[in-house]
Parts: sequence; C-alpha cells; structure tokens
Amino acid sequence: MEITNKHKAGFVSIIGKPNVGKSTLMNVLVGERLSIITSKAQTTRHRIQGIINGDDYQIIYSDTPGIIKPAYELHQSMMNFVSYSLEDADVILFVTDIYEKFDEEDVIIKLQKTETPVFLIINKIDIASQEDIDEKTAYWKEKINPKEIICLSALKEINTSTVLSKIYQYLPEHPAYYPKEDLTDKPERFFAAEILREKIFLNYKKEIPYSCEVVVEEFIEREDIIKIRAIIYVERKSQRGILIGHMGESIKKTGIMAREEMEKFFESKIYLETHIKVEPEWRTKPQALSKFGYTQKD
Repeated sequence: MEITNKHKAGFVSIIGKPNVGKSTLMNVLVGERLSIITSKAQTTRHRIQGIINGDDYQIIYSDTPGIIKPAYELHQSMMNFVSYSLEDADVILFVTDIYEKFDEEDVIIKLQKTETPVFLIINKIDIASQEDIDEKTAYWKEKINPKEIICLSALKEINTSTVLSKIYQYLPEHPAYYPKEDLTDKPERFFAAEILREKIFLNYKKEIPYSCEVVVEEFIEREDIIKIRAIIYVERKSQRGILIGHMGESIKKTGIMAREEMEKFFESKIYLETHIKVEPEWRTKPQALSKFGYTQKD
C-alpha cells in the first residue's frame, strides 16, 4: 500500500452466520489468535476487537457473534453486539461461503440500506469449484450490491492480504483511536475466560457448552507465573456432574488443555484453578446476563 502523509483510522465490522469462518478471518487479519474457534455454532458470544497499525493507518476489526434468530435473552444480547458493530463501522465485511443458506432478512435489509461500504467476503474457496463461487457471487451481488467482492480462504490464508489493501482505500482520515501498542480493547482475564470456554466447547457435547459461562475472578501476574481462578457457571446440577465427569477426569482434561493454551497466549507459566457453580437459567435472566458482561440494551 502507498504510504501518505495523512493518517487513516477506522472500525471494520466482521459479520455473518455461524461457521462461515469469521473468527478465523479475524485472527488472520490481526495476526493473533484473539477469537476462539470451534466447529460448533454460537462459539463467539461477545464483540471482540483486534487492532492493527501501519505507519499511516489504524484498523480496529470487530469479530461479532454469528447471526442467528434469537431464542432467548442471551441470543438477543449477542445480536445486540452485531447491531452495535454495524452502527459504528466504517467498513463492513459480510462473510459467507458457498454452503451457507442465509435467511435473516432483517440483516439483509440493513446491509441494503446502509451507507457504510459493504465488502462481500466469500470464504472457503479452497474447497469450492469456480462454478460454485461464481453462482454465490452473483447471488449476493444482486442481494446487497457490495462495494468490493473478495473470494478467499481464511484457513489457508489464500487472498487474505487483499482485504487489508481494499479496506485501506475506504478508511477515513482520522488520528489513531488506540495507542499503537494496543492489540485489543479486551483485558487479559477476558481471553483467559474465552480460552477455557473454548476447551469446554471442544470437550463436551449436546447442551453443555451452550449452558456454560466462564468468569475469571482472579488474574494475578507474578514474575514467574500467572495465577488464574476461574468459575464455570452451569444452569443445572446435572450439568455440573457432566462437566466434572467420572472421578473428575473430564474437568481435569479440560483444565489441562486450557492451561496449555493460556501458556502459549500469555507466554508465561500458568497456574489455573477452576470451580463450578450453578446459576439456574442464567441465559434467560437479565440480571445474570449483565453480571456476565452481556448488554441488555435495545
């Protein structure tokens, strides 16, 4: 990209349905593993910002929850994060793939009406035929008339560098919003909680991952170790038993996996202490959702 004597800065929202590779793309664009990734839908629950800087620009990417039809209050809070992300975006990356069937008309209407530049990102081209890519491109071009169309593979990092160069063209002139050394707007304990939650998604089936919330109550940095105390909340006593497993083997395995991942992320030795508590029907209670950091604004 050509460097100018004018500084650009802006917010780029990454939206799309679950399992289209949004979070993988976010991590590739930022160059760090900020968003947790599993094959299960609804893995991302919050709006996670990743910041990159160049000599004359700053881009604040926002990975948002996958777009779903809300079934209860937690889902609505997740979709609120998507709405807020659209409201303050300077560029919107709408991520899809050739397999996706998108039926959320309210989001399509927002994309049709917005004055913010919308990029159509067709992901997973490494496992698609050119005919499939062309068909999906034509469909979305007619639906939302995007400013840019970029076909890529986030997982294989094919054509991902094109995204940055295209975004740069649409960024407004503005001083940096964050200090140049910042990588994200989230605190360290947020990522510790997300890493543990990711391992729960990977190790448990059925309703267990969706019924769990993780809160890091202590995050103590010492010279040679970080001590983390995490609470895993579930909705029912029976789920607590499943989470623990026979002789505590399941939670032990999950804790080891989380600790190893945290040590890579924080580049430090980790002491991880986990506890399990029951918070009945927390996904439907505004007070509990507020405690866990989910907004309840309309």
